[in-house]
Amino acid sequence: MVVLRPYQEDARQAIRAEWQAGHRKTLTVAATGTGKTVIFGAVTNDCVNDGERVLILAHRGELLEQASDKLMDAFGIPTVLEKAESSSLGSYIPVTVGSVQSLCQEKRLAQFPHDYFQTIIVDEAHHALSSSYQNVLNHFDDAKVLGMTATPDRGDMKNLGEYFDSRAYEYPMSRAVREGYLCPVKAQMVPLELDISEVGVSNGDFASGEIGNALEPYLDQIAQEMLHYCKGRKTVVFLPLIATSQKFCAILRSYGFRAAEVNGNSGDRKLILEDFDTGKYDVLCNSMLLTEGWDSPSVDCVIVLRPTKVRGLYQQMVGRGMRLSPGKKDLLLLDFLWLTERHDLCRPSALISKDDAIAKKMDDSLKDAAGAVDIVEAEEKAERDILAEREAALAKQLEEMRLRKRRLVDPLQYALSIAAEDLINYVPTFAWELGPASEKQLAFLEKRGIHPETVENMGKAKLLIDRLIRRQQEGLSTPKQIRCLEQRGFRHVGEWTFEQANDMISRLAANNWRIPRGILPKTYRPGGAYGI
Repeated sequence: MVVLRPYQEDARQAIRAEWQAGHRKTLTVAATGTGKTVIFGAVTNDCVNDGERVLILAHRGELLEQASDKLMDAFGIPTVLEKAESSSLGSYIPVTVGSVQSLCQEKRLAQFPHDYFQTIIVDEAHHALSSSYQNVLNHFDDAKVLGMTATPDRGDMKNLGEYFDSRAYEYPMSRAVREGYLCPVKAQMVPLELDISEVGVSNGDFASGEIGNALEPYLDQIAQEMLHYCKGRKTVVFLPLIATSQKFCAILRSYGFRAAEVNGNSGDRKLILEDFDTGKYDVLCNSMLLTEGWDSPSVDCVIVLRPTKVRGLYQQMVGRGMRLSPGKKDLLLLDFLWLTERHDLCRPSALISKDDAIAKKMDDSLKDAAGAVDIVEAEEKAERDILAEREAALAKQLEEMRLRKRRLVDPLQYALSIAAEDLINYVPTFAWELGPASEKQLAFLEKRGIHPETVENMGKAKLLIDRLIRRQQEGLSTPKQIRCLEQRGFRHVGEWTFEQANDMISRLAANNWRIPRGILPKTYRPGGAYGI
């Protein structure tokens, strides 16, 4: 059996905890390339050991095959297929991998008792709100449900929150890169202006046909730019139309690239993909075929020539190149100066930042950079800058909070003091989060030193409580310490350890609550220069 990575084990336990807590429909969010299949494979294994039947639901054959192979290879669990002529009904094998297109058909679905499956796992859960998925999920309405998806944006989460009860676990791309499970991404702005200002929108995204027409005049220039940036790299190019993909492949060949093209009609698709894997080709063009269910870890350059406003789609495209591979140092992501009237075009910041202000600052820094920019480092800098700007804007409000003769810390002051961007920008997603905080939650917060008056809902209360418990486990300063010291002019006490804050409070108490000589609270940092 496969040994789970620490975050995969954490996710497995969190999912079971959510189900046990009564959240029967829970989400797990994990960045592309971090092993979502392994996570839900481990959960499947637990369910089988509990004597349950499990349905793994997906919308593409590649995803079904991937899930089936991983369950057998990693956990020794056989599966039965529910697709076309193949049926799992009555099989002794407890795990079914099912095609939603087949299973959603009314006549087929009616053959299954409503309690046939005790657990349903939805791979690529951003599809779960479609009518085909809902038909299946509603039929087995007593089953526990786990939705697996890559990091969605806030709009996606609001939509998913209409069906799912909770988010059990999240493992974002930035953390995966820092912990060495995904390769770093270097974004390079190419100084080529591509005018898509006249392109319309269809089904919530830029119209593919119009994008293809707008893109064609630039294909030759793009190929020339690739000569500068893609040499020695294994490159995947995403394009809007099959015809555009085929044309661009021919242009690349004329410039000396060993380019191949695949699409949904390619009879030799499997062979082309194998040849690309083994190095026969160095560029692979496709018309949105390879966004899901295909992996080639050695890919170290991605070019998105299918501009999109759908964050999940953008992440899927770039995610094709983020897996680790021997000798691979980073992924080069080429971006262009897309000229558009729309402000929701996905750029490299869409991979990592959920905050609009941070994303804009990241994108601006990318435009101004002389070379490739590490997007994790860019996000960290942008977040620091934005946090400083917000703190400056809120300085008067915070000063009033510090001067109040209250014994508790305002949640906003607490969030800013510990630099908790998720608390500052929190927006409820799930229905239960919108409800009022419980008396038990409010009592817990007040006991720990947080003023409960402005805790607007149950979701924010839970986030605050989770953060308080985690900080206590990590030995960091408490809200009461933050209140005591920040009332006396110290800053960012939330970033101090418990012992550091305790030492300063002891010094103040021994000095009749006067600031010790040689210390300037506004510039004081534990272990650093006192400032005078």
